[in-house]
Amino acid sequence: MAGGWSKDGAEQEQIENTLNDAVQRARSQLPHGASLKICEECGDPIPDARRQAMPGVRLCVACQGELDKKQSSVSGYNRRGSKDSQLR
Repeated sequence: MAGGWSKDGAEQEQIENTLNDAVQRARSQLPHGASLKICEECGDPIPDARRQAMPGVRLCVACQGELDKKQSSVSGYNRRGSKDSQLR
């Protein structure tokens, strides 16, 4: 239900755009190419099992975990802060 100046289906379009942005961000972060034997970040060896399980890996488990923690703080559009949700 759209109201005011927004067109019908605007809410669903916003949700789909937010989802598509998140999917594109995740796809861009997938490893590609040949796996490295040495971690780019710390220089420790990357185990063969990790390199076989995830082709294109460039970081060891510890460094990847730290990177994942930093990236988890990135969020998409906060729809809860929109004016419409405050009126409900």
